[in-house]
Amino acid sequence: MKIYCCAEHVEVGLDNIVDEAEVPPFINNLSDEEGGKVTHNSGEFTCEYCGKPAVYVVANEHSDTICGR
Repeated sequence: MKIYCCAEHVEVGLDNIVDEAEVPPFINNLSDEEGGKVTHNSGEFTCEYCGKPAVYVVANEHSDTICGR
């Protein structure tokens, strides 16, 4: 499970993963070295709660993200 969040909703994402997965999640900052713009092959990520640009990805250890390296 992974949730993309803006800074305002990162705590909500943390709570949702803990509630559903019952394990502590990992948090990854999505900003890159190019001025903080979040990029990916499919475009910018947006917060799953409000649609603003995502700043973090919150994920459990079983997701396909690179969190927790």
